[in-house]
Amino acid sequence: MKKGIWLAIGAYFAWGVLPVYWKWLENVPALQIIGHRIIWSFVLLVIILSASRQWRAFRSAALSRRVVLIYLASAVLLTLNWLTYVWAVNAGFIIETSLGYFINPLLSVLLGMIFLHERLRPWQYVPIALETVGVIYVAISYGAFPWIALTLAVTFGLYGLVKKTAPLGSLYGLTLETGLVFLPAAAYLLIMDRSGQGAFLHTSLSQNLLMIGTGVITTVPLLMFASAAKQIPLSMVGVLQYMAPTLQFLLGLYVYHEPFFPSLLIGFCFVWTALIIFWGEGFFNGRKKKVPEGPEVSEVPEVPEGPEVSEVP
Repeated sequence: MKKGIWLAIGAYFAWGVLPVYWKWLENVPALQIIGHRIIWSFVLLVIILSASRQWRAFRSAALSRRVVLIYLASAVLLTLNWLTYVWAVNAGFIIETSLGYFINPLLSVLLGMIFLHERLRPWQYVPIALETVGVIYVAISYGAFPWIALTLAVTFGLYGLVKKTAPLGSLYGLTLETGLVFLPAAAYLLIMDRSGQGAFLHTSLSQNLLMIGTGVITTVPLLMFASAAKQIPLSMVGVLQYMAPTLQFLLGLYVYHEPFFPSLLIGFCFVWTALIIFWGEGFFNGRKKKVPEGPEVSEVPEVPEGPEVSEVP
């Protein structure tokens, strides 16, 4: 299990410091960055599948009408999430992006309740109410609707909802998602290049390598997470997932010196309090339900009802 913990920490650390990577590419338009992220991720994933001799199994599992439609929806949502995130980071809104990923888990719980008819325990309504108050407070006091945070939370929440019905694992799923939007991404980058607005091969060597590297920084943390999720309890993964938005928040505040107004602090306090209550309620409820019925029977503590852990910010 120790190896699984380190893999999870590595994945969430990578996602937490990802804004630094996008800042290195801030001179490249966000839509072009996403185009390269899609293309190079798909290329790397195809290489991994081919090298591990899983290509035939992937095609057998993925190429059916139902599966393709499910993953087309998830691919669109993931692309919108990526685009919003990269644009926001390079426009100086890292703190607000971290708010979106703090909001996401509880929003996913709400989506599960609405669309999947999942039942919540009474105390689980409290953090949802607190989080709602926090977002409304930010919107009123901050003087601007926190559309970046809510766009990230909603698109990733809906992405998680779609993935609940998706039959493929992380590796096959991301391969199919990037494959479905590969041609539009390639066509867009080709048009930009022909019009003289393309960045790739028209900038420094380091920038070109960073664009190619978007495939690596997308795929490697995902594979680390997928391996970790098999080795450690979901409850531990759930706690560790807040490492990523916390690192993003600290980067925005202390490294890139983004403004942090009192209204934002109060809004964040509502959200942080909501998360503490949510996971505390899940922990104590799990302990109450851990009732041994004999020497050979041992129940696993119940994981709080809620979203699947986010995969790729």
